[in-house]
Amino acid sequence: MQTNELLQGNIKKQLMALSAPMLAGNILQQCYNAADSLIVGRFLGTEAFGAVGIAGSIMNLFVFVLGGFSIGVSVIFAQMYGGGNREGFRREVFTAVTAGGLLTLLLTLSSLFFLPSVLRGIHTPEELENYVRDYLHIILSGLLITYYNNLFSNLLQATGDTKTPLCFLFLSTCINLILDYMFIAVFSLGIRGAAGATVIAQAISMAGCGLYIKMQHGELLWRRADVGIHRGLLKRTFGLGLVSALQASSLYIGKILVQSTVNTLGTPGIAAYTATMRLEGLANSFGDSGCQGVSIFVSQNYGNGNERRVRQGVRQGLFLHVALGFVISCLMYLAAEPGIRLFLGNGSSPALEYGRDYIRVISLFYLLCFIGSNFVGYFKGVGRVVIPFIGTTCNITVRVIASHSLVPRWGVAGVAWATALGWFAVVGFLTTMYVTVVRGKGRTAS
Repeated sequence: MQTNELLQGNIKKQLMALSAPMLAGNILQQCYNAADSLIVGRFLGTEAFGAVGIAGSIMNLFVFVLGGFSIGVSVIFAQMYGGGNREGFRREVFTAVTAGGLLTLLLTLSSLFFLPSVLRGIHTPEELENYVRDYLHIILSGLLITYYNNLFSNLLQATGDTKTPLCFLFLSTCINLILDYMFIAVFSLGIRGAAGATVIAQAISMAGCGLYIKMQHGELLWRRADVGIHRGLLKRTFGLGLVSALQASSLYIGKILVQSTVNTLGTPGIAAYTATMRLEGLANSFGDSGCQGVSIFVSQNYGNGNERRVRQGVRQGLFLHVALGFVISCLMYLAAEPGIRLFLGNGSSPALEYGRDYIRVISLFYLLCFIGSNFVGYFKGVGRVVIPFIGTTCNITVRVIASHSLVPRWGVAGVAWATALGWFAVVGFLTTMYVTVVRGKGRTAS
């Protein structure tokens, strides 16, 4: 999709065209995560399965910090691309590659150093600690690969090309699953094999995506004249990137704190929560993709100075998010028990009951999550990333406090009720801020 296709024409079709490949990619990623967990659970047992859940909460903190930073940078990419500023685009690519790479190396060293303290802080059961540590040592050592993989994908998405990153994600997922099976089932490398497969697959995707950009979009890569310290871009890159990363980190720090509460329920609670996170991740794929689609659309039109089309995009996006959110909520409620059994097997167990109750409760409120995603897409698109950060912090604060109170009474279902309370808080905040911003612009224009 070229720039001019986002600056004119049918908005609803454009939003769906932008979001569909990202939705396919997110679903593909969630299916991989589910398959990865299934392979670990079937070949390595319940303890390893629970350990992957704990490790996933910590891993996602760092992965989504880097992903958040890349998304913040992609806002600059999209605004410059929509405004036709190719020189600025090339200089921003150089800035993001160098400055972001250094930041990632610092994050890698810090994460490895503080890992033992983090595992103790979240009450990791002693029988699972070795599994979690072995898995995370490999994953965290590959964070630089994760960053560049995200950055290259977001660069293409910012230009409106959401299909090519999907192709590389599909390739990565296939390689990942093959290596997972080989490393775990054939070579008996245990949980280290699962982590190694992930890093290798991401490295192949990163290399392929980078080569594609060089061959097909060489005009977007920096030239000798673009090399240097661009103070304005550096400030803007870290301003948008770090705030976007903080939003992602606050969400996953909160999830780690929630995980620490779930850990007090023992292995059945941990296994149930791990299974529900896999199912919920699939549902979140739809809202996240819509959010990304709205953000790209808004960024390019905002960079082109078309405020009226920006507001139209938000309205059309809200309609699509509400319709999709309603359908997903119904499907989650109906498929709660079969979905949990997919991970935990047949028969009756405390873990199965925990997981089923969680999904049935959370499905009643998923419409709120989708509405919030639409407004987050708008605020990221116009570069006001502080507002989603505040909203996410409010959301996760409510969720953590409520979880600590409700989990001892209601088990894993208490997390679902706490999450719903957090969604009510963030949607109220984002809606109020959007109305305030739009009215303020209307008064300025008049």
